[in-house]
Amino acid sequence: MAKIDLKNELRELYYPSAKQVTTVNVPVFNFLMIDGEGDPNTSQQYKEAVEALFSVSYAIKFMLKKGRGIDYGVMPLEGLWWADDMKTFSLERKEGWKWTSMIMQPNHVSAEEVALGIEQTRKKKGLKVLSTLRFESYPEGLAAQIMHIGPFSTEQANIKKIHEYILNSGHTLVGKHHEIYLSDPRKTDPEKLKTILRQPMK
Repeated sequence: MAKIDLKNELRELYYPSAKQVTTVNVPVFNFLMIDGEGDPNTSQQYKEAVEALFSVSYAIKFMLKKGRGIDYGVMPLEGLWWADDMKTFSLERKEGWKWTSMIMQPNHVSAEEVALGIEQTRKKKGLKVLSTLRFESYPEGLAAQIMHIGPFSTEQANIKKIHEYILNSGHTLVGKHHEIYLSDPRKTDPEKLKTILRQPMK
């Protein structure tokens, strides 16, 4: 059974340059999503959301491998981040952040399989946040991105670089700040963390 490597198939989106900002056109993908608000470093809701998303994603993966002979690597955690007033959105004031935590699902995953994965996870772990988990598409489209290497606290310089790139190219920023976490912060030195920073534009 060949294992599908979606990150490798979508290299332009998941292996960007760490030296320069690049433009990408992101197709519509399907995601498991959970919304919340507050500082991700201290929010119990965020911690449970991440646990729920990975638990359901792996439940679906093993379901498809056993039932349909389809094997693939679970995709990385992603996050959309914003504030009601984006002028107040700051890396130093995270308590006012709003977020959508999400994991992309392969195209062959159905809504019925997602429902079964949620039910399996509910029986095993009983996470309350599962009641807020949803399965839907996300149409991101045209965006600028860069690979950030280092602690989350040092992202600001690269975020500024992305914004300047967008404005200098004659575009405007739209949508929500998007991050894709390629490293596990529990197992990776902060200086070696790899995070894709992405900003939609038009």
